[in-house]
Amino acid sequence: MLLKFTKMHGLGNDFVVLDATSRALTLAPGQIRLIADRRFGIGCDQVLLVEPAKEVGNDFFYRIFNADGGEVEQCGNGARCFARFVADRGLTKKREIRVETRGGVLVPKLEDDGTITVNMGEPVFEPAGIPFLAEKRTLTYMLHFGDDVSQRNIEISALALGNPHAVQIVDNIDVAPVACEGPLIESNERFPQRVNAGYMQVLDRSHIRLRVFERGAGETLACGSGACAAVVAGISRGLLDASVDVETRGGHLRVSWGGEGESVMMNGAAVTVFEGEIQLPEDHN
Repeated sequence: MLLKFTKMHGLGNDFVVLDATSRALTLAPGQIRLIADRRFGIGCDQVLLVEPAKEVGNDFFYRIFNADGGEVEQCGNGARCFARFVADRGLTKKREIRVETRGGVLVPKLEDDGTITVNMGEPVFEPAGIPFLAEKRTLTYMLHFGDDVSQRNIEISALALGNPHAVQIVDNIDVAPVACEGPLIESNERFPQRVNAGYMQVLDRSHIRLRVFERGAGETLACGSGACAAVVAGISRGLLDASVDVETRGGHLRVSWGGEGESVMMNGAAVTVFEGEIQLPEDHN
């Protein structure tokens, strides 16, 4: 299978974007893993598939596959790249589009300065909707993980923004145990669909630093939905104002949230790196 692709990134969170608007495209998990492989394939954190909308009134359907081949509900940095892709390819003339995802409808808007603002929708706090195993909703939860040799209890905020997030506050993200602890949080039994593990350092009420271990992808240079989840968690806990600069290892995002019942707004850049073709084996499962 010869496949045309576009390589893009949002603050270093990188994607392979595939156009399936005129011809249906089905990829096996093994083919996704090969595309994402940085030695034997193209290399990316996620593969994004652009499809026709399924419901009247929407413009596109957006599918997201992590590097491990699994499909997920949401990706904020990917949503900005998605909007840039469909505009640059002439698939739409609109500056604001409605995009269906497994996690709900997103509304990205191309701004005059070249950045893209995405309406990420309302955060979900009820444990069943995240999903997260808890007797009732509370502001924070204690999460236990580890083995008989090493055990830890950490305080997290649990919420969903299309996909589940566990956000903890740390003193310094540079020394946070993201690589060793992130996988344990990601696969914690209280998150039946796994979870993105966020590590937030609060610098002041309008500025945070953030690292995220993403389920199925590992730590990425930036995570858009993770940035939104961190800001929502910080505002909910009374630590942040309504508009926050989120500093990731790949760059900066601006995230705003007016409180419960309001949508989260995220603004940042999206960049096209190159275009090309890749030959995929037909039977790579």
